[in-house]
Amino acid sequence: MPKRVVDAQADSDGDITAIRLEGNTIFTPLNTAIRMAERGQIENVHVAHTGAGRAYLRTNPNGKEKDNLDYLAGDR
Repeated sequence: MPKRVVDAQADSDGDITAIRLEGNTIFTPLNTAIRMAERGQIENVHVAHTGAGRAYLRTNPNGKEKDNLDYLAGDR
């Protein structure tokens, strides 16, 4: 059953580096989270790609700012 992202961490540049999934106490590194999202194991995010082809996570659109990864990481 897919889990939801409930928290995120960012580096000093504001780039997301890890996420925390519901029920977990530790953060999951971004590269692992991307693979999990590609397999459908995370329900409220999807994988997007930069113009250069680098993969990153985006929350699924729902009109709520408070569950965006930047917001969760404290980049408000």
